[in-house]
Amino acid sequence: MTTHLDRPAAEVPDPPRRPHALARIGLLRDLDRPGDAVSSLGPNWFASVMGTGIVGGAVATLPLRSPALTAWGTAVWGLASVLLVVLVVAAAAHRLRFPARARGHAADPVAAQFYGAVAMALMTVGAGAVQFGIPVLGATAALAASWTLWLTGTAFGLLTAVGVPYLMITRHEIGPDAAFGGWLMPVVPPMVSAADGALLVAHLAPGPGRVTLLVACYALFGMSLFATLALLPQIWNRLVVHGPGPAATVPTLWIVLGPLGQSVTAAGLLANVAPGTLPEPYAAGAAVFAVLYGVPTWGFAMLWMALAAAVTVRTARRRLPFALTWWSFTFPVGTCVTGTNLLAARLGTPALDVVAVALYGLLVVAWAVVAARTAHGALVRGHLLAPAP
Repeated sequence: MTTHLDRPAAEVPDPPRRPHALARIGLLRDLDRPGDAVSSLGPNWFASVMGTGIVGGAVATLPLRSPALTAWGTAVWGLASVLLVVLVVAAAAHRLRFPARARGHAADPVAAQFYGAVAMALMTVGAGAVQFGIPVLGATAALAASWTLWLTGTAFGLLTAVGVPYLMITRHEIGPDAAFGGWLMPVVPPMVSAADGALLVAHLAPGPGRVTLLVACYALFGMSLFATLALLPQIWNRLVVHGPGPAATVPTLWIVLGPLGQSVTAAGLLANVAPGTLPEPYAAGAAVFAVLYGVPTWGFAMLWMALAAAVTVRTARRRLPFALTWWSFTFPVGTCVTGTNLLAARLGTPALDVVAVALYGLLVVAWAVVAARTAHGALVRGHLLAPAP
């Protein structure tokens, strides 16, 4: 008689994996241990805060006004705030428990691009504190939170805007077909700083401090704008020469809408606070710039949205697997909503109001789908958090 001890090692069956406590209640089922949930956490996860926060933030610019919409925007901002806290804690745990993997993000030419998401997540929640937090937290606490998140996000955003391109120039191996929409992620944060900084300008007393902040916001606007103009031709060239690439990266085409829509938003918000801050004729010039820059840029954003949608539909007919890149369908579209709303308010064009509301509907649907898929893949299944092979 033989036993399993007499069989070759290859024939000994693996013992059944005993589910951990969370798996027994239907959470993190695909993970061997709950601690593995932070083992592969990268900066790209912060795109979920951006995408959630913009759903709330866009409400504040819509032509429609109602207590229900305000309550909706406040609730979504609250959800984004909680998500930001969770991810900051998880990122700290990842860095403490897996320091080598955490350092490896900077060495990865793809993962490094998404450090910009961290900065923009901070500022998106900070902007919501001004838009929705005052009735909830009180003016002092809401403004303190907004200033803290704006200053932290702006500092980190400037670091990514310089640091990530520096890594690309000096350390990363970049192939001829490597350009993708994610290359814009490190350079968009200064544009978000410009738009969100305009919200804070309105809460400063007239004087040198208010002028300094407004001028700084215009400088941040320029940093991001010209970096975007340097990168867009490379992304376009990659698309027409090498094609859209793997299906999982196709959603990153929508990231291009981010700097476009956010720049229209920033120009409009800065023009709103220029009167009483800048002397004439510069205050009036800011209003003119918001239109003469905003309308052509909005037009190109609509062209790119149609192009990105066509490529996405073509890919989805073949197969478009879910990945965290699907969050690219949210924040960039949200910036187009806010930019359209500000143009509509300045020009008094009903057609733009209709477009803005339609885009917001598209944004909410996209966010609901992506958020539900992310929650299932992260909390229920856990495979989105599984350790990299």
